[in-house]
Amino acid sequence: MKRDRQVLRFFANHAWLFADPRFSAEARRQVAAHRRSLRLAERFLSTHHRTVVRTKRRLVRRLAAAKPETASQTICRVFGPNCSDAIVVAYCESRLHTDARNGQYLGLFQMGVLARQLFGHGSTAEEQARAALHYFIASGRDWSPWSCRPR
Repeated sequence: MKRDRQVLRFFANHAWLFADPRFSAEARRQVAAHRRSLRLAERFLSTHHRTVVRTKRRLVRRLAAAKPETASQTICRVFGPNCSDAIVVAYCESRLHTDARNGQYLGLFQMGVLARQLFGHGSTAEEQARAALHYFIASGRDWSPWSCRPR
């Protein structure tokens, strides 16, 4: 597309090539070929753009219609068989709020600064549950790092 525009601009700036019988036929052939190529490229881009816009709109509608996953659903998905114990700990620590804060302790599982650095910790329930799972596994599948423990 860029090359087509460059060639067309060249011939627009050098119109004398059309008047000279030595270059006239080739100049006309080049201009016709590059106009055709440019038209096809623009048509393709227009179609592609429409497809991308439609796909984005569908995705936005689908995401808007989808119900967001709750913190407890995320914890269950991440912790698997330890789901019920993890929910008890998270509820006791943060009442299942991802933005809970108690001094240096943050998130669903109220992880401290060092634990957050070691196991990663984000702002979403998914990231916080994964960090807590890694911490849980590193501690020997034991809830001892948390002050709240399942019964």
